[in-house]
Amino acid sequence: MQLPFVGYGPLGLALLLSGCTLTATDAVPPEQTEPPATPNEAAVAAAAHAELAKQELIYQSYPWMDAVVHTVTVPANSGWQIDVAVAASLTPLSEWATGQGAIAAINAGFFDPRNGLTTSFVTVNGDLVADPRQNAGLMENPALQSYLPAILNRSEFRIYDCEGTVRYDITAHATAVPPACQMTAAVGAGPQLLPTQTGYDEGFLANNDAGEVVRDALGSQSANARSAIGLKADGTVVLAIASQLPMTNRATGLTLPEMADFLQTLGVEQALNLDGGSSSGLYFEGETYLGRLDATGEAIERPIKSILLVR
Repeated sequence: MQLPFVGYGPLGLALLLSGCTLTATDAVPPEQTEPPATPNEAAVAAAAHAELAKQELIYQSYPWMDAVVHTVTVPANSGWQIDVAVAASLTPLSEWATGQGAIAAINAGFFDPRNGLTTSFVTVNGDLVADPRQNAGLMENPALQSYLPAILNRSEFRIYDCEGTVRYDITAHATAVPPACQMTAAVGAGPQLLPTQTGYDEGFLANNDAGEVVRDALGSQSANARSAIGLKADGTVVLAIASQLPMTNRATGLTLPEMADFLQTLGVEQALNLDGGSSSGLYFEGETYLGRLDATGEAIERPIKSILLVR
């Protein structure tokens, strides 16, 4: 009778020829494997896997009108976390983004450069951490008294936790939080650029009885450095700044309507204007793009109060 073929290693063959039986306890142990990961090692490995699973952020620059627009796109469900941070004292964007471990960041809310206090509401980790009502320079300014209700209800970029799902929105400060959601972070600025511009509603613009503009707090129709954040229908987030061009014979940059038109070409459906001018800056992977130029054409990096960051 022919026996089925069984393969043996050198030791098994030697034992077989000598009349010995190869048992499981006699077998040469297999090559040693790594010991099971400890809980801490498993957590580190899971975090590393999640980091690798993140979709790539996309940086692009576009020549647009009399500006160069720099953008960072954060794809929906990409694994990247968008957050808000506020400083006790004004801090340059590049220094701040590096210290926060951000891959990308953009300047955010308004502040008073004379006293360093916020003029925008800021919420971090569910707590209101910057309150314009505590800024006497704003609240006691006689020229602003008639505009204060609108100023204190300006639009903000919000981050919600809706039963474990992250959602973003752009809405007025007094808007109620959606059911089954918690607002984890928010930063005010304004006005909204898309779907409609809300400059009059938010106290940035005002007309007299003859219909003439008597207040334009942001110089909305003048070219300048601008910053904005936009949302697409699928939840993709776009950070954008318009940088001035080094021209001496006229102002460069974008008007607010031009910034809105640009964002619309990217498919943005909701957009919020952020603090602009010398505050405008976008950080990405160690590079800082600034918006405002001085009279010699050198970029200006003004310390700021709050940022939106990606990490």
